Amino acid sequence: MPSLKTVKLVGYEVLQFACLCVPIFVVLERFASLMRFVRSNDTTAYWLVVAVSVAYVTTVTLFVWVPVKFFILKSRGFFTDITNWRPVTLTYVLLSTLPCFAILLTSSKVDTRIFYDVFTELPVSLVLFALICVDIVERIRPYHLKGQGNHRHYISDQQVSSVSAQLQQANGGENGSALSPEVRCGSVSGRCRGVDGYSASHSSSTAYLYSHSHFGSHRIFWARDPRHELFLDIFMFWMDTVEMVRVGGIREVFYSGWIFPVYILAFISTLRVVVTPNSPLLASLGVLSQDLPFLVVRICLIGVFGFVTPLLYVMKNLLICLTFVYFLLMTKLKVFSRESMF
Repeated sequence: MPSLKTVKLVGYEVLQFACLCVPIFVVLERFASLMRFVRSNDTTAYWLVVAVSVAYVTTVTLFVWVPVKFFILKSRGFFTDITNWRPVTLTYVLLSTLPCFAILLTSSKVDTRIFYDVFTELPVSLVLFALICVDIVERIRPYHLKGQGNHRHYISDQQVSSVSAQLQQANGGENGSALSPEVRCGSVSGRCRGVDGYSASHSSSTAYLYSHSHFGSHRIFWARDPRHELFLDIFMFWMDTVEMVRVGGIREVFYSGWIFPVYILAFISTLRVVVTPNSPLLASLGVLSQDLPFLVVRICLIGVFGFVTPLLYVMKNLLICLTFVYFLLMTKLKVFSRESMF
């Protein structure tokens, strides 16, 4: 009987493979139906597109997806410890998301003056949901799916330095031994920390800490679990891209030339998933590949088509760009380093 670890691994791989295949089949089937209508119910064009979709999925599975997955699973330690990118998500974006967006762009240029197929809702939602599922699988792999997660707090790899570490750094390491054990030990975890602020046995990102300070009838409201927060963070991470693609589904935008910058910039924003969530490049990459281009396109869309996109997302992109420039660039100037400044 296979172990639970093997069952979880097989389940993850099957889910990712389904996310690779299903969006391509759905998008190409809708495109085949559109071609059949344009050609006056010509079934030859329909089955030709379906055959192309089957051949494409089979080819990329045998020659790209399976070799990449095999190499990643065999060399997981190398990619986890050395690199700051995720090759599986990059492979998925290039093999599934890019072709689906290309087919959607092609469908916008098909002559459909009589028949208007709402090509956007089901295919686009499925493409983005599959991408979110792949992102969830890659991020939830280190976590245990079983076990109690309620009433627990967790800590990340980047822990805050203890009081003793900060005092030793300020005093140049002098009188460090005179500090009491209560100061040198973390009051939350109850585990002594070293000079660098980390505990003697460095905990992983999946470590949990019991919280003994909030027990009672309402303790469920104080509970935190990284597995639940992971799902929330991922969906919030993709909401801006989902809204941009939704704007592309509006008929006036879909059949205009503005559909090209909408889908191209939406695809570029999906490349952020290639970078690991704890990478320092994620902040600048998010501004350059999403917030700044989305801000320009949304302002242009509002000027041309009216309020097709909520102003909330415009303000979000504007504030993210301004705060990025201010806190990461302007605050490093000498004029902001004076103590008399606010």
